[in-house]
Amino acid sequence: MASVSKDLEVTPNQAAKALKKAFSIKLPVFMWGSPGIGKSDIIAQLGVELDAHVIDVRLATYDSTDIKGIPVPDRESKTMVWFPSGEFPTAEFASKYKTIILFLDEMNSSTPSVMAAAYQLILNRRVGEYVLPDNVVVVAAGNKASDKGVVYRMPSPLANRFAHLFLRSDFDDWLNWATKNNIHESVVGYLYKNTHELNTFDPKNNDIAIATPRSWSSVSKICYDDEVDSYTMRILISGLIGDGLAAKFMAYKELTCNLPDPMDILTGKVTKLESGVQISAMYSLVISLCYRLKEQFGNQDPSHGLNNSPEIDAMCELFTKFMMDNFQDELVILGMRTSLRSYGLNIPLTSKSSIMLEFEERFSKLLGCAGNPDSVVKK
Repeated sequence: MASVSKDLEVTPNQAAKALKKAFSIKLPVFMWGSPGIGKSDIIAQLGVELDAHVIDVRLATYDSTDIKGIPVPDRESKTMVWFPSGEFPTAEFASKYKTIILFLDEMNSSTPSVMAAAYQLILNRRVGEYVLPDNVVVVAAGNKASDKGVVYRMPSPLANRFAHLFLRSDFDDWLNWATKNNIHESVVGYLYKNTHELNTFDPKNNDIAIATPRSWSSVSKICYDDEVDSYTMRILISGLIGDGLAAKFMAYKELTCNLPDPMDILTGKVTKLESGVQISAMYSLVISLCYRLKEQFGNQDPSHGLNNSPEIDAMCELFTKFMMDNFQDELVILGMRTSLRSYGLNIPLTSKSSIMLEFEERFSKLLGCAGNPDSVVKK
């Protein structure tokens, strides 16, 4: 597959926006991206946003008959009829949903005969006797040949049927996704200070374990396991992102072990960080505070409606004051940006409390307009 200029490579958020438009006009899209960059996550997230049912088909495991179906004799007509695959939606099944996203993953890792069968499905929206229901949209994905994956050349007629999107990693996109999906605070904090290590994939290297958004997600799952011992954690993380990077991450994680409990901060039991806490560890604490504050918003009595309970407002003030008293401006903005933009928390920035007035005075230029989450910037 031909390369594309850097200015036409898209971030996951840009890809999602383009996919929504393509879906609205039933334009098939092919996403190209290096291993672990998050192609499947984009589709899963779109399924949630659009309230669509996602059917994930891994074409690399398919035979051509899995797409066209199985020939079955019709004794009355004395002809062969084709029974379609049960993975593809019938008209009856499709009628239960507004939209169905048919995700054909690993398409160019499938054999030429499978791609030929898929070509008919994508071009004509039918294959054999099977017809795609009207509310089904199609998106495919795969790796480039330069990524050293097992891929076959896509036939030109099939390639010409798609709009092609070329993905690149983007830390801000990943940060927004990570905080929404509760990626462990140690992972988020570490990568915030080492953004270049989010994706270390290089097809020129022969490393087996590489850091990608997908492997960092697996690191997060290990970090959440309270029963895993440090040695087992180290060898598993090394197996995911490589030994050198794992050593750096484990050293960072060790720095965060003695940080205060976020709930002690949100309830006013802790107001000051002890001396000696390294700035790098503070990034993890900020994310941890955001996670706990989000949980408390979710736990409050729904009878309050759009208004916060007094307890939640008090936590918001303690959250804000602790950050202003203990963190650099960049970390304060990170905390507010995550809470307002990623979570949409109703933090009363425009209240007349002394804490919020001080916050507005110090950060109004960075926020642009107090209380407007879209104006909160990373730096």
